[in-house]
Amino acid sequence: MSERNNKKTDANTSDKSGAAKAKNAVTKVGDFELKKRLGKGGMGEVFLAKQTSLDRLVALKTLSKDLAKREDFVARFLREARSMAKLDHPNVVKVYAVDSFKGLHFAAIEYVDGKSVQDWLNKLKQFSIGDAVHIAMVSAEAMKHAHDLNMVHRDIKPDNILLTSKGVVKVADFGLAKVIDEDVSMTQSGTGLGTPLYMAPEQARSAKTVDQRSDIYALGATLYHMLTGALPFNGGSALELIIAKETGKYETARKLRPEIPERLDLVIDKMMAKDPKHRYSDCSEVVRDLAALGIASDALTFLDGAVPTGITRSASPTLSGSSNTMSLGSTGLLSSRVDAKMSETRKASRTWYVQFDDAKQKTVVEKLSTGRILKMVNAGMLTAKARAKASADGAYLPLSQYQEFTDAIESSLSRKTNQIKKEDLKSLYQQVEKDQKRHNRWRWITNKFRSFVGTISLIIYLALIGLVLWLLSTYGAQLFNYLGQKVTEMIN
Repeated sequence: MSERNNKKTDANTSDKSGAAKAKNAVTKVGDFELKKRLGKGGMGEVFLAKQTSLDRLVALKTLSKDLAKREDFVARFLREARSMAKLDHPNVVKVYAVDSFKGLHFAAIEYVDGKSVQDWLNKLKQFSIGDAVHIAMVSAEAMKHAHDLNMVHRDIKPDNILLTSKGVVKVADFGLAKVIDEDVSMTQSGTGLGTPLYMAPEQARSAKTVDQRSDIYALGATLYHMLTGALPFNGGSALELIIAKETGKYETARKLRPEIPERLDLVIDKMMAKDPKHRYSDCSEVVRDLAALGIASDALTFLDGAVPTGITRSASPTLSGSSNTMSLGSTGLLSSRVDAKMSETRKASRTWYVQFDDAKQKTVVEKLSTGRILKMVNAGMLTAKARAKASADGAYLPLSQYQEFTDAIESSLSRKTNQIKKEDLKSLYQQVEKDQKRHNRWRWITNKFRSFVGTISLIIYLALIGLVLWLLSTYGAQLFNYLGQKVTEMIN
């Protein structure tokens, strides 16, 4: 009975405590009326709030009590949030306000009515190739805008790429990610392995020295995940994961999903190169190569009512001067276009003023089309010494400095080098053969001379022997008598 009364008392105490907490709970932070908590992370809590003065919904990110006690972190958080507020791009989540209220530090951010790429990956397991490329291209455009303002995200991952209910891509947490990455340990409770899963190897070594190429690596890992439903690297801990990344070896996306085009696989490999020097140096290069594939979906296919963004082959490029850009629809996105996407017919018909030496070694100038120049280079009629200009009032430059002729000139030089090598080798063989013949002739003469000398020597030798024998037969008796007399006289 006593035990039952104690339990009842504890329950009453708990109810009163909960009621007291609910009564004392903060429901308004300055101009923002809190609606509900959306989530909690390493930085603090996120609430859905209403900005009463402008009558709009926002996501209110607040700092945890532990981080709020660190003045240096708070100052950096406020500074980075204000920097983030300078970003003005349709595919970057906007920062509306950053402030403090009764010791609570917060940032009011654009509320995205939708889900993150990670949420959709959990549901779909993997995206269609067109949708994955679409999301990567738009994200790269958003990153390009931030990079141009010297802002590096440092935490690009599926959780930080949001998709609205109408299929608009929004990159979140620019600036704020930088503060967290520098000041919150990856092993701290609540932070998880989100960052190491996608971060570049050099970022794991030193987060303070990374640049935009680290964001490109993380986007490449995110694209890999969207396409295959798998992560390029895995590990039981953050340390194991980082060690795996240091090898730079992973299963190619195409091996896991054979229908992925080879060129897309190569783009991912370049985005995720272990050495930053081997990666894309700018997000515009990523957009350019992804656009050149012509496989991106115009609108996300897994979302009903998704709005088109015009980033597929249906968009017609508008070329202006030396910059190749094109409008990508109502979102206001810009995408670089490579020369390879231009019509081959148009390129071949372009006229140039070409200065070169003719067969008589006389310098001449002729107006030639691109196609004609390429044929003359391949035929050896034009060499690397030839110069050209695109207009009458332009300056002559070597053909190799024009993209249209670079490969042809390099091939011509390569053929010339190989021909010289062949000619040199042929001359060497001829010289060796000539020397061998001369050696053989000299050896034949030497052998004949030696044979002649040997014959003469033999004849002289035989003649001497014959002479000695003749002398002995003719004067031998007299010689012996003479020698006998001399011996007798010496004895007597």
